Amino acid sequence: MLVQMSARRAVSAHVIVVGNEKGGTGKSTLAMHLSVALMNFGQRVATIDLDSRQKTFTHYVENRRNWAKRCGGRLKVPTHFCVSSGSTRKLDENEAIEFTRFADALSSIERAYDFLVIDTPGTDNHLTRLAHSMADTLVTPINDSYVDFDVLGRVDPTTFTVTGESHYARMVREARLQRRLVDGARMDWIVMRNRLSLIDSGNKERISKGLVEMATRIGFRVAEGLAERVVYREFFPRGLTALDDLDDKALGLSPSHVAARQEVTGLMEMIRLPLDERGRQRAAAQAAWIVARAEPLEVHDVIAE
Repeated sequence: MLVQMSARRAVSAHVIVVGNEKGGTGKSTLAMHLSVALMNFGQRVATIDLDSRQKTFTHYVENRRNWAKRCGGRLKVPTHFCVSSGSTRKLDENEAIEFTRFADALSSIERAYDFLVIDTPGTDNHLTRLAHSMADTLVTPINDSYVDFDVLGRVDPTTFTVTGESHYARMVREARLQRRLVDGARMDWIVMRNRLSLIDSGNKERISKGLVEMATRIGFRVAEGLAERVVYREFFPRGLTALDDLDDKALGLSPSHVAARQEVTGLMEMIRLPLDERGRQRAAAQAAWIVARAEPLEVHDVIAE
């Protein structure tokens, strides 16, 4: 409890945790798109990668930073931290080292940012649990599969009706309780159906009904996420997202890109994050400046006759 209180006090930003104990659900892709969407709204965004082994989110940010240099700095890049793992032979020492590194990252963020986006590994460990207990908004992407559904709940093999909650759902329930005990805040939990097939099927309908039933049982909101599109994979090497304006011939504004952008925009509307009004004003001012920059200078407005 004291550990969570000290970690929570280190940051005043709205904390978004992208979490799921199962790998391969698109957490890092989602974390990057959320971060870029928030920056486009003028919000000050910091990001933390807790997956010290895969570092997919970190590599995504690095790719974006490198591509931004090639584009003359036109891409917004969040302030990013990667918490590396301890390397001693003792588990408790490693956990202490990793917590210190996480706390140091939080201290660096402090009150300078509006949002903090944390990407978690597909495993249950001490930092994953701590991050979940800090979350103001938890977004859990799952694929439309009963293999993924199993982290939330168990189903009857004959009727496919939900028979109980599973390990990840119990962990989130405990994290919610910890958060309420610390500062009385309530976590908003969104389960996002990710990598959706563009073809309707009986399995897709059954998963949808199961999620609605689980949502009623354990208290989360269901969101339609990102469809299974090749364009999302093509974005990664350059650190791009569906929200970026692309002028490259290989990754131009294709119908798939337009559809992906609509998906992300719809997801942001559904999540309903508390966007700061000053950030909106910053975004509007920047957009006006970009438009004005492209227009020719009216000399007669500058030099008196």
